Amino acid sequence: RNKQSWIIAMAGSPSPLTTHVLNTAMGVPGSNMSLSLYRQDPSTNAWNLITTGTTNDDGRCPGLITKQSFTSGVYKMHFETAQYWASMGETCFYPHVEIVFTINDPGQKYHIPLLLSRFSYSTYRGS
Repeated sequence: RNKQSWIIAMAGSPSPLTTHVLNTAMGVPGSNMSLSLYRQDPSTNAWNLITTGTTNDDGRCPGLITKQSFTSGVYKMHFETAQYWASMGETCFYPHVEIVFTINDPGQKYHIPLLLSRFSYSTYRGS
């Protein structure tokens, strides 16, 4: 077994939900950004925290959710953008970004990128 397959085996199966933060103003990954993942309770509409994390040097946050925990429903990713910009001595217009999305088929892989500058952001559904 090669090192890569051993690392994947030890870490378990990859998350069916991934994200990638890109600082489009500077052309670099959005590293060291705090984020939280929530699932909405369909009966109360309350947001239940699933996990928190911090993006790595590549702007990714692996291991957000297991395949077993990934069910149909409405999810929200909350990104702490003000903290991110403040760590570089900058201010921003959006103190945080929340991306809300619906999962209808939890058997698929979903990629939710965040393209970010100090005064704008965008996202899309990747795979």
